[in-house]
Amino acid sequence: MAISVRTLACGMPLVIERMEGVRSAALTWLLPSGCATDPAGIEGVSTLIQELLLRGCGGRSSRDDADAFDQIGGSRSASVGTYAMVVGASMLGRNVEKTLPLLVDMVRTPTMDEESLEASKDLAMQAIDSLKDDPQERAMLAARARHQPSPINRSGLGTKEGLEACTREVVMGHWQAHALPKGSILALAGDVDGSAIESQMNALLAGWVGSAPTPKIGPVGPRGYAHENDPSAQVQIMWIADAPTEASPDSILEKLLISVLSGGMSGRLFSEVREKRGLCYAVSAGYRGDKDWGTMTAYVGTTPQRAQESLDVLQAEIDRITSPAGAVTAQEFQRAKIGMKSSLIFSGESSGARASTIAADIRRLGRPRSLDEMAAEVEAVTLEQLNAYAQQRRWGSVTIQTMGQQGLKV
Repeated sequence: MAISVRTLACGMPLVIERMEGVRSAALTWLLPSGCATDPAGIEGVSTLIQELLLRGCGGRSSRDDADAFDQIGGSRSASVGTYAMVVGASMLGRNVEKTLPLLVDMVRTPTMDEESLEASKDLAMQAIDSLKDDPQERAMLAARARHQPSPINRSGLGTKEGLEACTREVVMGHWQAHALPKGSILALAGDVDGSAIESQMNALLAGWVGSAPTPKIGPVGPRGYAHENDPSAQVQIMWIADAPTEASPDSILEKLLISVLSGGMSGRLFSEVREKRGLCYAVSAGYRGDKDWGTMTAYVGTTPQRAQESLDVLQAEIDRITSPAGAVTAQEFQRAKIGMKSSLIFSGESSGARASTIAADIRRLGRPRSLDEMAAEVEAVTLEQLNAYAQQRRWGSVTIQTMGQQGLKV
Protein backbone atom coordinates (compact mmCIF):
# COMPACT_ATOMS: atom_id res chain seq x y z
CA MET A 1 0.00 0.00 0.00
CA ALA A 2 1.58 3.25 -1.17
CA ILE A 3 0.83 6.61 0.43
CA SER A 4 1.21 9.86 -1.48
CA VAL A 5 1.02 13.40 -0.13
CA ARG A 6 0.08 16.19 -2.51
CA THR A 7 -0.71 19.85 -2.02
CA LEU A 8 -3.83 21.17 -3.72
CA ALA A 9 -3.87 24.56 -5.44
CA CYS A 10 -5.67 26.03 -2.41
CA GLY A 11 -2.80 24.96 -0.16
CA MET A 12 -4.55 22.04 1.58
CA PRO A 13 -2.65 18.73 1.91
CA LEU A 14 -4.23 15.79 0.08
CA VAL A 15 -3.16 12.37 1.39
CA ILE A 16 -3.94 9.26 -0.65
CA GLU A 17 -3.44 5.62 0.30
CA ARG A 18 -4.40 3.16 -2.40
CA MET A 19 -5.29 -0.20 -0.88
CA GLU A 20 -5.08 -3.10 -3.31
CA GLY A 21 -7.81 -5.72 -3.17
CA VAL A 22 -10.54 -3.51 -1.70
CA ARG A 23 -13.52 -2.03 -3.52
CA SER A 24 -14.46 0.49 -0.86
CA ALA A 25 -13.13 3.98 -0.30
CA ALA A 26 -13.23 6.29 2.69
CA LEU A 27 -12.54 9.96 3.27
CA THR A 28 -11.54 11.98 6.33
CA TRP A 29 -11.52 15.76 6.07
CA LEU A 30 -10.09 17.66 9.05
CA LEU A 31 -11.06 21.33 9.25
CA PRO A 32 -9.59 23.65 11.92
CA SER A 33 -12.87 24.23 13.77
CA GLY A 34 -12.78 22.00 16.85
CA CYS A 35 -14.22 22.93 20.24
CA ALA A 36 -10.91 24.57 21.25
CA THR A 37 -11.63 27.26 18.63
CA ASP A 38 -14.98 28.25 20.17
CA PRO A 39 -14.74 31.89 21.31
CA ALA A 40 -15.47 32.64 24.97
CA GLY A 41 -19.17 33.18 25.47
CA ILE A 42 -20.28 30.93 22.62
CA GLU A 43 -18.84 27.60 23.77
CA GLY A 44 -20.73 25.01 21.76
CA VAL A 45 -20.75 26.77 18.39
CA SER A 46 -18.65 23.94 16.91
CA THR A 47 -21.14 21.41 18.32
CA LEU A 48 -23.95 23.17 16.46
CA ILE A 49 -21.91 23.29 13.25
CA GLN A 50 -21.33 19.54 13.48
CA GLU A 51 -25.09 18.97 13.38
CA LEU A 52 -25.85 21.69 10.83
CA LEU A 53 -23.36 20.29 8.28
CA LEU A 54 -25.70 17.29 7.95
CA ARG A 55 -28.85 19.42 7.53
CA GLY A 56 -28.65 20.61 3.95
CA CYS A 57 -26.08 22.27 1.70
CA GLY A 58 -25.50 23.39 -1.87
CA GLY A 59 -29.15 24.42 -2.21
CA ARG A 60 -30.37 20.95 -1.20
CA SER A 61 -32.58 20.33 1.80
CA SER A 62 -31.52 17.95 4.55
CA ARG A 63 -33.69 15.21 3.01
CA ASP A 64 -32.43 15.88 -0.54
CA ASP A 65 -28.84 15.76 0.66
CA ALA A 66 -29.40 12.43 2.43
CA ASP A 67 -31.08 11.08 -0.70
CA ALA A 68 -28.13 12.15 -2.84
CA PHE A 69 -25.79 10.03 -0.72
CA ASP A 70 -28.24 7.12 -0.65
CA GLN A 71 -28.44 7.10 -4.43
CA ILE A 72 -24.72 6.42 -4.71
CA GLY A 73 -24.64 4.02 -1.76
CA GLY A 74 -22.52 6.36 0.33
CA SER A 75 -22.65 7.66 3.88
CA ARG A 76 -21.33 10.81 5.50
CA SER A 77 -20.71 12.03 9.01
CA ALA A 78 -19.52 15.04 10.97
CA SER A 79 -17.98 15.07 14.44
CA VAL A 80 -16.22 17.69 16.51
CA GLY A 81 -12.85 17.08 18.14
CA THR A 82 -10.55 19.27 20.18
CA TYR A 83 -8.75 20.86 17.25
CA ALA A 84 -10.75 19.83 14.21
CA MET A 85 -14.16 19.33 12.75
CA VAL A 86 -14.05 15.88 11.18
CA VAL A 87 -16.09 15.32 8.03
CA GLY A 88 -16.10 11.68 7.01
CA ALA A 89 -17.56 9.59 4.21
CA SER A 90 -17.52 6.03 2.93
CA MET A 91 -18.48 4.83 -0.53
CA LEU A 92 -17.59 2.36 -3.26
CA GLY A 93 -14.37 3.27 -5.00
CA ARG A 94 -16.16 3.74 -8.29
CA ASN A 95 -18.36 6.42 -6.70
CA VAL A 96 -15.63 8.67 -5.31
CA GLU A 97 -16.04 11.11 -8.19
CA LYS A 98 -19.78 11.46 -7.45
CA THR A 99 -19.24 11.81 -3.70
CA LEU A 100 -16.62 14.57 -3.63
CA PRO A 101 -18.93 17.37 -4.92
CA LEU A 102 -21.47 16.53 -2.20
CA LEU A 103 -18.80 16.77 0.50
CA VAL A 104 -17.43 20.02 -0.87
CA ASP A 105 -20.96 21.44 -0.66
CA MET A 106 -21.13 20.34 3.00
CA VAL A 107 -17.97 22.27 3.79
CA ARG A 108 -18.32 25.33 1.57
CA THR A 109 -22.06 25.98 1.24
CA PRO A 110 -23.94 24.58 4.25
CA THR A 111 -27.46 25.96 4.55
CA MET A 112 -27.53 26.50 8.33
CA ASP A 113 -31.07 27.91 8.29
CA GLU A 114 -32.88 29.18 11.40
CA GLU A 115 -35.16 26.15 11.70
CA SER A 116 -32.24 23.73 11.59
CA LEU A 117 -30.29 25.85 14.06
CA GLU A 118 -33.08 25.72 16.64
CA ALA A 119 -33.44 21.96 16.22
CA SER A 120 -29.67 21.57 16.59
CA LYS A 121 -29.67 23.69 19.75
CA ASP A 122 -32.39 21.49 21.22
CA LEU A 123 -30.36 18.34 20.53
CA ALA A 124 -27.21 19.92 22.00
CA MET A 125 -29.10 20.94 25.15
CA GLN A 126 -30.44 17.39 25.49
CA ALA A 127 -26.89 16.03 25.24
CA ILE A 128 -25.80 18.27 28.13
CA ASP A 129 -28.84 17.24 30.18
CA SER A 130 -28.10 13.57 29.52
CA LEU A 131 -24.85 13.91 31.50
CA LYS A 132 -26.98 13.71 34.66
CA ASP A 133 -27.47 10.02 33.86
CA ASP A 134 -23.85 9.38 32.85
CA PRO A 135 -21.56 9.84 35.88
CA GLN A 136 -18.60 8.24 34.11
CA GLU A 137 -18.71 10.85 31.35
CA ARG A 138 -19.16 13.64 33.89
CA ALA A 139 -16.14 12.43 35.85
CA MET A 140 -14.04 12.22 32.69
CA LEU A 141 -15.01 15.75 31.63
CA ALA A 142 -14.29 17.12 35.11
CA ALA A 143 -10.87 15.47 35.18
CA ARG A 144 -10.01 16.74 31.73
CA ALA A 145 -11.12 20.28 32.63
CA ARG A 146 -8.76 20.27 35.62
CA HIS A 147 -5.79 18.57 33.98
CA GLN A 148 -5.42 20.09 30.51
CA PRO A 149 -4.71 23.72 29.65
CA SER A 150 -7.45 25.95 28.31
CA PRO A 151 -9.01 25.71 25.74
CA ILE A 152 -8.12 22.07 24.99
CA ASN A 153 -9.67 21.09 28.32
CA ARG A 154 -13.16 21.88 27.05
CA SER A 155 -16.06 19.53 26.62
CA GLY A 156 -17.15 19.09 23.03
CA LEU A 157 -20.73 19.57 24.23
CA GLY A 158 -20.31 23.26 24.93
CA THR A 159 -22.32 25.07 27.59
CA LYS A 160 -26.00 25.96 27.73
CA GLU A 161 -25.17 29.65 27.95
CA GLY A 162 -22.85 29.41 24.96
CA LEU A 163 -25.40 27.51 22.90
CA GLU A 164 -28.13 30.04 23.68
CA ALA A 165 -25.86 32.86 22.50
CA CYS A 166 -25.33 31.29 19.07
CA THR A 167 -27.37 33.05 16.39
CA ARG A 168 -27.29 32.01 12.73
CA GLU A 169 -24.95 34.92 11.99
CA VAL A 170 -22.58 33.83 14.77
CA VAL A 171 -22.55 30.22 13.61
CA MET A 172 -22.06 31.07 9.93
CA GLY A 173 -19.38 33.61 10.77
CA HIS A 174 -17.43 31.14 12.89
CA TRP A 175 -17.56 28.46 10.19
CA GLN A 176 -16.52 30.85 7.42
CA ALA A 177 -13.59 32.06 9.55
CA HIS A 178 -12.35 28.54 10.31
CA ALA A 179 -13.35 26.28 7.41
CA LEU A 180 -10.36 27.36 5.34
CA PRO A 181 -7.71 25.42 3.40
CA LYS A 182 -4.62 26.38 5.43
CA GLY A 183 -4.95 24.16 8.48
CA SER A 184 -7.28 21.65 6.80
CA ILE A 185 -6.26 18.12 5.76
CA LEU A 186 -8.02 15.79 3.31
CA ALA A 187 -7.23 12.07 3.31
CA LEU A 188 -8.66 9.20 1.23
CA ALA A 189 -7.91 5.50 1.43
CA GLY A 190 -9.07 2.39 -0.41
CA ASP A 191 -9.94 1.99 -4.08
CA VAL A 192 -8.86 5.51 -5.02
CA ASP A 193 -7.00 7.23 -7.86
CA GLY A 194 -4.84 10.01 -6.42
CA SER A 195 -4.27 11.90 -9.66
CA ALA A 196 -7.95 11.93 -10.57
CA ILE A 197 -8.93 13.09 -7.08
CA GLU A 198 -6.32 15.84 -7.11
CA SER A 199 -7.57 17.16 -10.44
CA GLN A 200 -11.22 17.05 -9.37
CA MET A 201 -10.61 18.68 -5.98
CA ASN A 202 -8.59 21.50 -7.54
CA ALA A 203 -11.61 22.28 -9.73
CA LEU A 204 -14.15 21.95 -6.91
CA LEU A 205 -12.14 24.12 -4.52
CA ALA A 206 -11.25 26.89 -6.97
CA GLY A 207 -11.39 30.23 -5.17
CA TRP A 208 -11.21 28.68 -1.68
CA VAL A 209 -8.44 30.56 0.12
CA GLY A 210 -7.42 31.60 3.61
CA SER A 211 -5.84 30.40 6.84
CA ALA A 212 -7.74 29.74 10.07
CA PRO A 213 -6.54 31.21 13.38
CA THR A 214 -5.09 28.78 15.90
CA PRO A 215 -6.35 28.71 19.50
CA LYS A 216 -4.13 30.28 22.13
CA ILE A 217 -3.13 27.70 24.75
CA GLY A 218 -3.25 28.79 28.38
CA PRO A 219 -1.62 27.37 31.52
CA VAL A 220 -2.45 23.86 32.75
CA GLY A 221 -5.34 23.34 35.14
CA PRO A 222 -5.14 23.02 38.95
CA ARG A 223 -4.79 19.22 38.84
CA GLY A 224 -4.50 17.33 42.14
CA TYR A 225 -7.50 15.63 43.76
CA ALA A 226 -11.15 16.70 43.55
CA HIS A 227 -14.44 15.04 44.40
CA GLU A 228 -17.96 15.67 43.19
CA ASN A 229 -20.88 14.33 45.19
CA ASP A 230 -23.27 12.08 43.34
CA PRO A 231 -26.12 10.12 44.96
CA SER A 232 -25.82 7.06 42.71
CA ALA A 233 -24.75 3.63 43.95
CA GLN A 234 -21.61 3.88 41.80
CA VAL A 235 -18.26 5.57 42.29
CA GLN A 236 -16.26 6.86 39.33
CA ILE A 237 -12.49 7.25 39.61
CA MET A 238 -10.48 9.05 36.91
CA TRP A 239 -6.69 9.25 37.03
CA ILE A 240 -4.69 11.36 34.52
CA ALA A 241 -0.96 12.01 34.05
CA ASP A 242 1.05 13.69 31.32
CA ALA A 243 2.62 11.39 28.73
CA PRO A 244 4.88 11.71 25.66
CA THR A 245 3.59 13.41 22.53
CA GLU A 246 2.80 11.24 19.52
CA ALA A 247 5.98 12.45 17.80
CA SER A 248 8.19 11.49 20.75
CA PRO A 249 10.33 8.35 20.35
CA ASP A 250 8.96 7.39 23.79
CA SER A 251 5.36 7.21 22.55
CA ILE A 252 5.74 3.61 21.35
CA LEU A 253 7.18 2.66 24.74
CA GLU A 254 4.29 4.37 26.52
CA LYS A 255 1.80 2.48 24.35
CA LEU A 256 3.42 -0.87 25.15
CA LEU A 257 3.51 -0.02 28.86
CA ILE A 258 -0.19 0.85 28.81
CA SER A 259 -0.89 -2.38 26.93
CA VAL A 260 0.77 -4.34 29.75
CA LEU A 261 -1.38 -2.48 32.26
CA SER A 262 -4.62 -2.67 30.35
CA GLY A 263 -4.31 -4.97 27.36
CA GLY A 264 -7.61 -6.78 27.76
CA MET A 265 -8.40 -9.42 30.38
CA SER A 266 -4.72 -10.33 30.75
CA GLY A 267 -3.72 -6.77 31.66
CA ARG A 268 -2.47 -6.09 35.16
CA LEU A 269 -5.28 -3.72 36.09
CA PHE A 270 -8.01 -6.15 35.11
CA SER A 271 -6.25 -9.03 36.86
CA GLU A 272 -5.38 -7.22 40.09
CA VAL A 273 -8.29 -4.82 40.58
CA ARG A 274 -11.17 -6.84 39.14
CA GLU A 275 -10.34 -10.54 38.89
CA LYS A 276 -8.33 -11.22 42.04
CA ARG A 277 -10.09 -8.85 44.41
CA GLY A 278 -13.48 -8.30 42.76
CA LEU A 279 -13.25 -4.60 43.57
CA CYS A 280 -14.90 -3.08 40.52
CA TYR A 281 -17.11 -3.68 37.51
CA ALA A 282 -14.83 -1.79 35.10
CA VAL A 283 -11.14 -0.84 35.02
CA SER A 284 -8.95 0.34 32.16
CA ALA A 285 -6.08 2.56 31.12
CA GLY A 286 -5.28 4.33 27.87
CA TYR A 287 -2.82 6.62 26.12
CA ARG A 288 -3.54 9.52 23.82
CA GLY A 289 -0.71 11.29 22.04
CA ASP A 290 -1.19 14.54 20.19
CA LYS A 291 1.09 17.02 18.45
CA ASP A 292 2.00 19.06 21.53
CA TRP A 293 0.83 16.94 24.46
CA GLY A 294 0.03 13.42 25.59
CA THR A 295 -1.95 11.87 28.43
CA MET A 296 -2.13 8.55 30.23
CA THR A 297 -5.60 7.98 31.69
CA ALA A 298 -6.87 5.26 34.03
CA TYR A 299 -10.47 4.60 35.07
CA VAL A 300 -12.23 2.53 37.72
CA GLY A 301 -15.99 2.11 38.12
CA THR A 302 -16.90 0.58 41.46
CA THR A 303 -19.20 0.77 44.50
CA PRO A 304 -18.96 3.04 47.59
CA GLN A 305 -17.94 0.10 49.78
CA ARG A 306 -15.01 -0.84 47.52
CA ALA A 307 -14.04 2.59 46.20
CA GLN A 308 -11.13 3.36 48.55
CA GLU A 309 -9.48 -0.01 48.05
CA SER A 310 -10.05 0.23 44.30
CA LEU A 311 -8.21 3.55 44.17
CA ASP A 312 -5.43 2.23 46.40
CA VAL A 313 -4.87 -0.87 44.25
CA LEU A 314 -5.10 1.15 41.02
CA GLN A 315 -2.42 3.55 42.23
CA ALA A 316 -0.28 0.68 43.53
CA GLU A 317 -0.34 -1.10 40.16
CA ILE A 318 0.46 2.10 38.27
CA ASP A 319 3.41 2.70 40.59
CA ARG A 320 4.54 -0.95 40.63
CA ILE A 321 5.10 -1.11 36.87
CA THR A 322 7.70 1.65 37.21
CA SER A 323 9.66 -0.24 39.88
CA PRO A 324 12.25 -3.03 39.51
CA ALA A 325 9.93 -5.35 41.47
CA GLY A 326 7.18 -4.78 38.93
CA ALA A 327 9.28 -5.12 35.79
CA VAL A 328 7.46 -6.25 32.66
CA THR A 329 7.90 -9.99 32.10
CA ALA A 330 8.80 -11.59 28.79
CA GLN A 331 5.31 -13.09 28.55
CA GLU A 332 3.62 -9.74 29.18
CA PHE A 333 5.92 -8.09 26.65
CA GLN A 334 5.12 -10.55 23.88
CA ARG A 335 1.42 -10.35 24.62
CA ALA A 336 1.50 -6.54 24.39
CA LYS A 337 3.38 -6.69 21.09
CA ILE A 338 0.99 -9.22 19.59
CA GLY A 339 -2.00 -7.15 20.65
CA MET A 340 -0.64 -3.98 19.07
CA LYS A 341 0.32 -5.69 15.82
CA SER A 342 -3.08 -7.39 15.63
CA SER A 343 -4.77 -4.00 15.97
CA LEU A 344 -2.65 -2.69 13.11
CA ILE A 345 -3.69 -5.60 10.91
CA PHE A 346 -7.37 -5.03 11.67
CA SER A 347 -7.09 -1.31 10.89
CA GLY A 348 -5.22 -2.12 7.70
CA GLU A 349 -8.26 -3.94 6.38
CA SER A 350 -10.53 -0.91 6.88
CA SER A 351 -10.37 1.97 4.41
CA GLY A 352 -12.14 4.17 6.99
CA ALA A 353 -9.56 3.44 9.68
CA ARG A 354 -6.69 4.14 7.31
CA ALA A 355 -8.16 7.44 6.06
CA SER A 356 -8.60 8.58 9.65
CA THR A 357 -5.10 7.48 10.66
CA ILE A 358 -3.19 9.11 7.82
CA ALA A 359 -5.13 12.36 8.27
CA ALA A 360 -4.30 12.36 12.00
CA ASP A 361 -0.65 11.58 11.22
CA ILE A 362 -0.36 14.63 8.98
CA ARG A 363 -1.76 16.85 11.74
CA ARG A 364 0.29 15.35 14.58
CA LEU A 365 3.52 14.35 12.83
CA GLY A 366 3.55 16.25 9.56
CA ARG A 367 3.71 13.00 7.57
CA PRO A 368 1.66 9.79 7.18
CA ARG A 369 2.90 6.43 8.42
CA SER A 370 2.40 3.17 6.57
CA LEU A 371 1.25 0.04 8.38
CA ASP A 372 4.63 -1.55 7.74
CA GLU A 373 6.41 1.38 9.39
CA MET A 374 4.14 1.24 12.42
CA ALA A 375 4.54 -2.54 12.75
CA ALA A 376 8.32 -2.25 12.43
CA GLU A 377 8.33 0.36 15.20
CA VAL A 378 6.56 -2.07 17.51
CA GLU A 379 8.83 -4.95 16.54
CA ALA A 380 12.02 -2.94 17.12
CA VAL A 381 11.34 -2.43 20.84
CA THR A 382 13.12 -4.83 23.18
CA LEU A 383 12.06 -5.94 26.65
CA GLU A 384 15.15 -4.27 28.09
CA GLN A 385 14.23 -0.96 26.46
CA LEU A 386 10.68 -1.12 27.78
CA ASN A 387 11.73 -1.87 31.35
CA ALA A 388 14.41 0.83 31.26
CA TYR A 389 11.75 3.31 30.13
CA ALA A 390 9.28 2.13 32.77
CA GLN A 391 11.76 2.45 35.62
CA GLN A 392 12.60 6.05 34.77
CA ARG A 393 8.94 6.98 34.11
CA ARG A 394 7.67 9.63 36.50
CA TRP A 395 3.97 10.48 36.61
CA GLY A 396 4.50 14.11 37.55
CA SER A 397 1.54 16.30 38.49
CA VAL A 398 -1.40 13.88 38.50
CA THR A 399 -5.13 14.63 38.38
CA ILE A 400 -7.52 12.37 40.29
CA GLN A 401 -11.25 12.97 40.00
CA THR A 402 -13.80 10.95 41.94
CA MET A 403 -17.56 11.06 41.76
CA GLY A 404 -19.81 9.33 44.30
CA GLN A 405 -21.42 9.58 47.70
CA GLN A 406 -18.26 10.66 49.50
CA GLY A 407 -14.66 11.62 48.82
CA LEU A 408 -11.71 9.25 49.01
CA LYS A 409 -8.29 9.43 50.61
CA VAL A 410 -5.55 9.93 48.05
